[in-house]
Amino acid sequence: MFKYETDSRLVKKGQTFIALKGLTVDGHDFIKSAIENGASKIISEKDIDVNVPLMKVENTFEYLKKVLVDEYSKDINKMKLIGITGTNGKTTSAYLTYQMLNNLGVNVAYMGTIGFYYKDEYLPLNNTTPDLLTIYKLLYMVKEKNCEVVIMEVSSHSLVLDRLFGINFDEIAFTNLTEDHLDFHKTMKDYLKAKLLILNHLKDDAIVIANCDDDNYINFRKEKHEFLTFGVNGDYNILHYDIKPNKTILNFSYKDNRYKVIIPLTNIFNVYNYLTMVALVHNLGFKIEDIIDNTSNIKAPKGRCEVYNVNNGYAVIDYAHTPDAVLKVITAYSQIKKGRIITIIGCGGDRDSKKRPIMGDIATKLSDYVIFTNDNPRTEDPNKIMKDILSGVKSDNYEVILDRKDAIKNGIKMISKNDILLILGKGHENYQIIGKTKYHLDDAEEVLQYIK
Repeated sequence: MFKYETDSRLVKKGQTFIALKGLTVDGHDFIKSAIENGASKIISEKDIDVNVPLMKVENTFEYLKKVLVDEYSKDINKMKLIGITGTNGKTTSAYLTYQMLNNLGVNVAYMGTIGFYYKDEYLPLNNTTPDLLTIYKLLYMVKEKNCEVVIMEVSSHSLVLDRLFGINFDEIAFTNLTEDHLDFHKTMKDYLKAKLLILNHLKDDAIVIANCDDDNYINFRKEKHEFLTFGVNGDYNILHYDIKPNKTILNFSYKDNRYKVIIPLTNIFNVYNYLTMVALVHNLGFKIEDIIDNTSNIKAPKGRCEVYNVNNGYAVIDYAHTPDAVLKVITAYSQIKKGRIITIIGCGGDRDSKKRPIMGDIATKLSDYVIFTNDNPRTEDPNKIMKDILSGVKSDNYEVILDRKDAIKNGIKMISKNDILLILGKGHENYQIIGKTKYHLDDAEEVLQYIK
């Protein structure tokens, strides 16, 4: 059993409860509950009269960081740890790496947006990169079960909030940097600075891998660490690709060797996601030929370019929710379309509002028709969100259907032969947040229900 806990609801008999001050909740308010659940010791920033030993410290989060590093980080860092950061592509690149290593016989775990995976175990996660204690608990759990490699998605929030304290990587990869999370970081310069904090989490012999087709890649070069690139003219060099509706034929080179592979994924960004995986796995000591031989067994994660055949056309579900991701997805499918591109899209509430008009403009410019709908309005007025989106729209090839279920149904009914319906924004998520209530809604389920 892990010695420490910060969530009073999860406390087990004999654990030490550390009362953390969160952004919205103060753990000190739940000390009584923690003791009722079996806490044998309390770490607090306040003097509180309790019937178990209490240690008062100046900062409970700093205390947590210290005890985790002192007691657990040495064992955890014995595993091979891989971190992937960037705006887009983290989930797919990490999940492909996880699948490939599994196929190659490695005891491997994945931690990221779509949850935590190790062998037959699966746990949902609240954040792309969880809180510090959750990370340590999960890593220690799989270390005890003989895990050899862990692939982690590393968000900019987690780096700024010190959720990776004491965690050091053997390999890191940078995918790209495009506009997102400016409600948190305020400027792109600050957003880049946040991403670069991952360089403070490298083991001495760590390898840094970066997408050289992103202008920010050179910032990730760090003295004394091997630096490799992928992309056009990268170390893992894209020579040519042929994108089909259900696969991609890729030719690439590494040093003096040329390779050809059929990837069971589509679109140009999956060429980059695939090469991210190739570079990471290759530098763990596996042959590129063996990676290629196992490529037919990998698939995209849920909600990342999931394709369904509907009405002699296609419905595609993708998590694209930033201007750059939306631009890339619609552009990629436009390049292979034989019919129309119909796009269903919205923008989240209580989040960066600057991207809304940009996404509205991109969607209507690049699609034949657009249905604007809700995408987790949260506590913000959906009509206000829609007004922001439509302020960037300069054409009339759209309609607004706020109810997402109705929007999907109407979009599917519009599909005729060879049309492609893009359902963007939620991907793997199986909920819609309206106000402070989370309702069940899964885009893929809605499509499958229609097909049935």
